[in-house]
Amino acid sequence: MPSTEPTTELDPRYGEPGAVATPWATAEQHLAAAEVAWLSTVRPDARPHVTPLLTVWLDGALHFCTGEHERKAHNLADNPHVAVTTGANALHGGLDLVVEGTATRVTDPTRLHVLADAWEKKYGSEWHFEVHDGGFGGGQGLGLVFRIEPATAFGFGKGPYSQTRWRFTGA
Repeated sequence: MPSTEPTTELDPRYGEPGAVATPWATAEQHLAAAEVAWLSTVRPDARPHVTPLLTVWLDGALHFCTGEHERKAHNLADNPHVAVTTGANALHGGLDLVVEGTATRVTDPTRLHVLADAWEKKYGSEWHFEVHDGGFGGGQGLGLVFRIEPATAFGFGKGPYSQTRWRFTGA
């Protein structure tokens, strides 16, 4: 977890007069509630790769899983720097979020059990995972689990329009 609360900055160039910075606690609530997020990684030839996935926000970090043979897993092996986006697909209302950080593999069995329980609690029994071999097991092969501790995050408010940046010193 980041060692301190992030530094919060409102960028008035991209907001309405009178807009205020979004509190980090509000962003965390949105990250925890988001059902779908978009992960951006970089391919070995430097082309971007973006894919939707399910995430769990827990203990100050986003978590996701991917098959060990999937494109994003290969990309992360070469370059663990990522951006994850989520929000409301609407012009007015809501909060769009971008979290930038480094994806770190989670292999500790105790932590994986906690995360497997969190996935099932959030998404239901359809997303039940068994823990083994340093990841989530199942009929589709090993699922690698990653943690993204935010280094920088951005919030784009849309009622009123605002742009907030959070910088994390402990990441």
